[in-house]
Amino acid sequence: MINNVRERTPMPQQDIQRRCTNFDEVDLGYTEMDAIREAMRCLKCRKKPCTTGCPIGQRIPAFIERVSEGDFAGAYEVIMGQSSLPAVCGRVCPQEEQCEKNCAQAVRGEAVGIGRLERFVADWYAAHHETAVPAVEPKGKKVAVIGSGPAGIACAGDLAAMGYSVTVFEKLSFAGGILTYGIPQFVLPNDVVDRELEKLKAQGVEIVTSTPVDKEKSVDELMKAGYEAVFIGNGADVPQVPAGLDTSLEGVWSANDYLTQVNLNRAALPKNISDAKRVLVVGGGNVAVDAVRCALRLGAETMMVYRRTLAEAPARRDEIAHTQEEGIEIRELTNPVACYGEKGVLTGVKCEKMELGEPDASGRRRPVGTGEFFDVPCDNLVIATGTSYSEDVVDTTTGIDKDKWGGIATDEDCRTSRPGVFAGGDAVTGPATVVKAMGAGKRAAVSIDQYLAKK
Repeated sequence: MINNVRERTPMPQQDIQRRCTNFDEVDLGYTEMDAIREAMRCLKCRKKPCTTGCPIGQRIPAFIERVSEGDFAGAYEVIMGQSSLPAVCGRVCPQEEQCEKNCAQAVRGEAVGIGRLERFVADWYAAHHETAVPAVEPKGKKVAVIGSGPAGIACAGDLAAMGYSVTVFEKLSFAGGILTYGIPQFVLPNDVVDRELEKLKAQGVEIVTSTPVDKEKSVDELMKAGYEAVFIGNGADVPQVPAGLDTSLEGVWSANDYLTQVNLNRAALPKNISDAKRVLVVGGGNVAVDAVRCALRLGAETMMVYRRTLAEAPARRDEIAHTQEEGIEIRELTNPVACYGEKGVLTGVKCEKMELGEPDASGRRRPVGTGEFFDVPCDNLVIATGTSYSEDVVDTTTGIDKDKWGGIATDEDCRTSRPGVFAGGDAVTGPATVVKAMGAGKRAAVSIDQYLAKK
């Protein structure tokens, strides 16, 4: 039976006034009946357009059909055939630009809530089943994975399932990469990430934190230590700062540093974060939205500025809606051009009003300055205008080529120019989505297996 309701089943949420004062997850998740009702909206399209919109080719209609039948365990089995991180992807992937964008229901109403159903299945399974780790025949070969974000987690998990001995090297003192330090708990709770990391450990994967791979411990050194293949999935976490913004002033933060403090050090925040009265966040992506919503929850007056309009903003539609619901001011067509300070401390930001010109290389209309300026008093400025590639691994390893943008050059099977070294995720593509990074990690695992089978 098909549910012909054109609107998707509402997602239960925290009350707006209450959620602005805490870091608990905003979306509470579907009940079993919610999930079945939403799954029944699937039209069972013969061509399965939603699957073609998924970067990993998830068998979406198959898992949704099982949900509609109340077979949640069966739905989980279908999902895990393609995905390593369903509880994560169901929460943070931009489904509206991928699978849901192609949903036939969207022609006459709202797309089926594919991400919501994926999240439900993953959470339901975790609540009702212990993690089962199938016995595998050890291959007697060691593989090193650099980085414990989505690409590294996916690659390590698939390699362990094939029988390889895998060690993940993480430069930070905690595992999870951007999933842990970069996404607030009201969007992605840490216990969800921890659950995925525990799965890796149950598979026998060793995770070594506080161990950067650079000139002190290079890829060359890993090879000498007996690792027969290396996967580089260290992301792209070097902040890009617009010209004119003085990052030396106290109170000026990169979004990475700001979110890391809030996500991992909230009990002992620096005073210029905890005591901030007015916080300005610059950017239009998910990171900017996350940062400004964190500032609100810490008690500050908040504003987010973006040099284009929200129609061009890369942030997820749901997250922008949550931001607006929470009363946060968003100024479109506004670009910070300079910082003001007194005695080395930020006091305000000079902004220019913009207008949209012709489309740029991204297909979005280019913002053009109008010459009209205004000042925004603030004691914190969070810069969330993108990140670029880290060079720690590439520049300390012989034989690895970069592409023209500075990322690691690979072929479609994640092979680099150096035999035995593979790469994927943001380290190759630049900042992208969790599911794309995960997909790269899974492709790399297949390539590594093929490479080692020939040795």
